[in-house]
Amino acid sequence: MLNKFSVYLLGSLSLFFLGVSSFLVGSFFLVWDYVIFMDWEILSMNGCSITMTFLFDWISLVFVGCVFVISSMVIYYSESYMGSDVDRVRFYFLVFLFVMSMMMMIVSPNLMSILIGWDGLGLVSYCLVIYFQNYKSYSAGMLTILTNRVGDVAILLSIAWMLNFGSWHYIFYMGMWDYWEFYLISLIVLAGFTSSAQIPFSSWLPAAMAAPTPVSSLVHSSTLVTAGVYLLIRFSEMLSNFNCSFILALSMMTMFMAGLGANLEFDLSSIIALSTLSQLGLMMSILFLGYPILSFLHLLTHAFFKALLFLCAGVMIHCMNDSQDIRYMGAMTSYLPFTCTCFCISNMSLCGLPFMSGFYSKDLILEAMMGSGYNFFVFLIFFVSIGLTVSYTFRVIYYVMFYNVNMHVCHGYGEDKIMMKSMIVLALLAISGGSMLSWLIFSVPELFVLPLHLKLMPLVFIFLGGWLGYEFSSVNLGEFPLSLRFYFISFFSGSMWFMPYFSTFMLYGKSFYLSKMYYEVMDGGWGEYVVSSSPLLFTSSLSKLMNYYQFNNVKIYMMVFVLIFIFSLI
Repeated sequence: MLNKFSVYLLGSLSLFFLGVSSFLVGSFFLVWDYVIFMDWEILSMNGCSITMTFLFDWISLVFVGCVFVISSMVIYYSESYMGSDVDRVRFYFLVFLFVMSMMMMIVSPNLMSILIGWDGLGLVSYCLVIYFQNYKSYSAGMLTILTNRVGDVAILLSIAWMLNFGSWHYIFYMGMWDYWEFYLISLIVLAGFTSSAQIPFSSWLPAAMAAPTPVSSLVHSSTLVTAGVYLLIRFSEMLSNFNCSFILALSMMTMFMAGLGANLEFDLSSIIALSTLSQLGLMMSILFLGYPILSFLHLLTHAFFKALLFLCAGVMIHCMNDSQDIRYMGAMTSYLPFTCTCFCISNMSLCGLPFMSGFYSKDLILEAMMGSGYNFFVFLIFFVSIGLTVSYTFRVIYYVMFYNVNMHVCHGYGEDKIMMKSMIVLALLAISGGSMLSWLIFSVPELFVLPLHLKLMPLVFIFLGGWLGYEFSSVNLGEFPLSLRFYFISFFSGSMWFMPYFSTFMLYGKSFYLSKMYYEVMDGGWGEYVVSSSPLLFTSSLSKLMNYYQFNNVKIYMMVFVLIFIFSLI
């Protein structure tokens, strides 16, 4: 059997070369404006044929390339991270299945085959979330899979609805519009919202952090959560005929809620998970504003720096004896210099620092939003959300690298060569990926002419966000931090507007109470005693009596003999 090194290294190299070649082919397809629509006939019998269809255009090939490159680095990183785990080979194959399910979903122009990839993502993500097999992981896994089942049902209903159309290839219906397509697009938006964790389905995303860190890196960068955004990008031509105001408001609220929650959270993994949720809200918002290519660009750049952010967080948590509380960290630059460098690179890219990867997509998104003619509310939420992103980023950097009050002093710190190699590739992509993709996708420069105050607005909010992050993190001796002084607001915002409660026990608490009442009346009441228990009690007491006679027969015969003798004498 292959040992752990060869399995992880082999998978990593294979995926890396496949990803690079796929990205290059996708780039040529973009330049040549070339599309391959491939039908593979699996079975033909009595005039009925079963075919598998693949769509290879620049969007699917570039996205598959990025997913494969990120997955290869994550798998290589897992070789070290999961090195002491008993089931590391099983973990490797689960991750590989996860990546293949995502690839299946990306290259399918057919809702039937999309459902296969979608179900594969949901099922394997459940197996990975419950990987550590404790009560918390099990609860998180159930929340994840049940929320994603709602999306599955929506896709199944849209497949059934497409029986009205004549084909399950959604690609045939892109350029047309009729009243019955409203139902199809509503179901697809519902499926996209569940997978990409938009309000009201947001609570599963931070819960899914119960999975091992390499899995979280994949889930939050390029696989499960991006599946919904990718599906809606594919259906974006239908969305252009649709009034998206309500779903735009939901996406913006998700972006705002996640940014606010991340500023009041102390768990490192949860902060990065809420950061992902905020970026997904940004992608969805700009998609519903009518810019699918900008959404796709941000999807790719976000995948690069978010995967790197998770890998850095994984090393930090590993070195802190698996403690995830940022209040226990501090002065890590002395012990993990390379990891902290990569952590800063990915965070700066997330903030949209000029000429980093995230800047190229975020700046274009803000300018496109300003040019789209929407009202002041949209402006406000977009800019405040950008400021909140910078705020929680600076807060995390301050706590992890400079805050030296509550540091664990007895822990062993050390960086691993395997982890560092995987982070180098992702760091290069987090720096240069945005410029490379924007030059590739927008071969003719996109020009937005704006007045000076609007042009400078993103920078102003970035600086304001940085100042707010400092205010949130600075603590003087003898006084409470800002979040404790306004405790109810911080509790409400930090608990994602009570959404995890609504998704869990508030949803089924009343039904449990009702079932308890039914149990007390039916199963625990007189009916149970009279109908079920009394015959049992009667027969069991009868059998006890018979047993007594059988096991004590000599004694009983002697007693009967004595009694008969006494009665006869009388």
